Order: sequence, then structure tokens, then C-alpha cells
Amino acid sequence: MPAKSTDGRWVALAVLCAGMLMIVLDATVVNVALPSIQSDLGFSQSDLAWVVNAYMITFGGLLLLAGRLGDLIGSKRVFVAGIAVFTLASLLCGASISREMLVAARFLQGVGGAMASAVILSVIVIMFEDSHDRAKAMNMFSFTASAGGSIGLLVGGALTQAANWHWVFLVNIPIGIVVLVLANRVLAPGTALGLRAGADALGAFLITASLMLAVYAVVEIPVARATSPQTLLTGTLALALFAAFIARQAMAAKPLLPLGVFRNRNLSGSNVLQVLLVAGLYGFFFLDSLYLRQQLHYSAFTTGLAFLPITIAIGALSLGWSTHLVTHFGARNVIVAGVSAAAAGLAMSALAPLSANYATIFPVMVLLGVGLGVSFPSLMMFAMSSATPSDSGLISGLTNTTAEVGGALGLAILATVASSAGYHVAFGVAAAFLVAASLIAATVLEPEALEEPQAEPITAA
Repeated sequence: MPAKSTDGRWVALAVLCAGMLMIVLDATVVNVALPSIQSDLGFSQSDLAWVVNAYMITFGGLLLLAGRLGDLIGSKRVFVAGIAVFTLASLLCGASISREMLVAARFLQGVGGAMASAVILSVIVIMFEDSHDRAKAMNMFSFTASAGGSIGLLVGGALTQAANWHWVFLVNIPIGIVVLVLANRVLAPGTALGLRAGADALGAFLITASLMLAVYAVVEIPVARATSPQTLLTGTLALALFAAFIARQAMAAKPLLPLGVFRNRNLSGSNVLQVLLVAGLYGFFFLDSLYLRQQLHYSAFTTGLAFLPITIAIGALSLGWSTHLVTHFGARNVIVAGVSAAAAGLAMSALAPLSANYATIFPVMVLLGVGLGVSFPSLMMFAMSSATPSDSGLISGLTNTTAEVGGALGLAILATVASSAGYHVAFGVAAAFLVAASLIAATVLEPEALEEPQAEPITAA
């Protein structure tokens, strides 16, 4: 789906990144506002998790389907519809006067977020055919996706402290309206395969139900525990549905997810790497924000400000030096070095004293920012290296799905470890996730494949 003109590609990219930033911000902006939401709407401690979980379940469950729908009916349609649903749901969240209304609106917000974000990588890959321009575009997207989390903590703290928690949702409305208007103007309709090219209704139901149940089982672990009958039953059902989905894809004439895509080492390796990377970092952001507020008694705004070095480092590197580093040292080496730097930062956090001041925390934030800034753009290039116009939406949706599953898994594991063994042990586990990710990058990824992307779509054969 190219932009309407060559010069308009960068305007279109800015619109896509603005939409992505709004969605990424929402994943973390709520964290800082949770105490205010709890006291205002009367949530219990266990029920409060549903303000986050409701969003994650629908978001994670629908990403793969939304990405494939972008291939079938057009990425512009899916993106615009997703932004419209997300904006409407943000209004409902901000206007919520009860627990039930807020949780229901968060479910709807996850639907819109999944639809919009699932196709963005697909649009970028198709819109920027030149490898140099594509690398620059990926750098801009990577900055938006990776820095958005820490920006969200700052924005959430500022809005909660200056106004009230309602504004962490209402701020999305003017942004969403602007993105909708500009998207309709600068994004061309592009090509669509048509539903007959892969409208696997049964496969869509199986994978969506499986992912939703899996995310639900994972996010409930800190409350219900991993060995509880509820968690085991839900997890078993999710695995059974996933097995049925795989069987269906192997037999279907026009599968939703051709299994042949996983023969590509860069696609498979980058997605496994991303699960580990996001698991460690997303869980750390969540736990460290609680640590700063509860252990060091930071205010909501100061907590967000503490994460600012991550944003600055990511911006400086992903929008500038990252491309030069890749040119001189190679994409795989840059990922290994970046992920290792982030792992070192988490290890420092695990070894810091419980009553650490910000002078101890600051180097951790810098290492995380540097690591993400140099590694994330290259990781996205590896993930999308095999994409073609006929399956780019699917691969984009798959990449976003693994990130969301990784985030949910990491949050559940690290929250459970923190509650039973303490913050520092949890930070150590997060560092271990990133060490594993670095090893996968070093041994699985094939950098030469970035120079010669496939000309034909991957099939089930």
C-alpha cells in the first residue's frame, strides 16, 4: 500500500508512527494511573489487574488475524478502522464512571489497537522498496515502538498528577482524529488479495480463541498462580486450540497462516528473540515503575521522568547512529551488542541495593536505551526480511503477536517472582531473558538474507 506520491511516503510514515505511538503509549500510560483509578472506581487489588489485562487479551488475541485481514481486504482499511475503534474506545475509557464500564471499554480498545498496529510494518515494507529508505523508515518506526513505552510512563505521570486519570485516555481523542483525517488523505488504498485468497474462518476462530485464552492464562498467573486449576485448565484449552489450528493450517487449501513461513530462519529466529526481549523489558518497565513509587516513594510524574534517559538514548541511536553501526559492523552483530548492553543494565539493577538512589538507577536506564536504540531497528528488518506484498500483513501481524505474547509472559513471570522472591531476583530473571535473546541472535539469524529478500511469497508447501 504505497502513499499517493513518492514525496508523500514520509508524510504517510509520520501518520503511521503517530498512530503507533498512540497505541504504544496506551500500553504503559495506564500503569502510572492505576492507583488513582483504583481509589476512584473502587477496584480491589486483584480486580485492578483487569484494567491492563482486558486490553492485553483482545490486543494479543487479534493481532495475527488483523494482519492477515490487511493482506485480504487492504491494509489502509484495517488501519483506519482500527484507529477509529481505538479512538472511540478511548472516549469510553475516559468517560467511565464504573469498574465494569472501564474494563469493557479497555476490551474494545484492545480490538482497535490490534487492528491498527498489526498492519503498520506491512505498509512500511511495501511503501519503501529501496533498502536505504526502508532502513530509515524502520528506524523511525522502531523509535516510536520502543521509546513509546517510556514516554507513556512520563505522560501518564504528568496527566495523572496535573489533572486526573481520565485524561490518560482522553488525550488519545484529538490524536486519533488527526491520524484518521490524515490517513484517509495520504494513504493510498493499495492492493488487496480478496477474502477468497485466504478466508480461513475456522482457522481464524481457532487462533484467535487460542491466543486470547493463552494471554488470559498468563496474565492471571500472578493472581491465580501457575498451578491453580483455573490456570491449568485455561492453558490446556489454549494449547488444544492451538494444536487444532496448526492441524487446520496443514490441511487447509488456503490457510490463514501458511506453515512454510517458519522455514525462514530470520523470521523464526527474530520472533523467538523478540518474545525473550520484550518479556524481559516490558516486565522490567512495569516492575521498576512500582519499585520507584513504592520503595523509593517517587511521585507519578517523577517516576515517568526517571525513564526519560531511555527515550533520549533510543531517539539518538535509532534515528541516527543505528544505520551507521549496521553499515560498519553488520545487523546481527549490532543486535547482539545492543541486547547484551540491555542485559548488562538489567543485571546492574538486580545487584543494586534496595534503597538505591537515582545515581545508581541512571546507568541502568542509559544501558537499556542504548541497547534498544541500536538493536530494535535491525530486529524489525530481520523479522520483515522475507515479506512480500501478498503476505506482509500476515508477517507484520505475527511479529506484533510475538511481541505482545512476550510482554504478557514476561509481566506474569516477573510479577510472580517479584511477589515471592523480591524485585532484585525478578530483575535478574529479566536479565537472563535478554542473555538468551542475545545467544539466539548470534546463532540463528542470517544477515546475508537481508541483502537478498525473497521475490515470491512463502507458501504452505
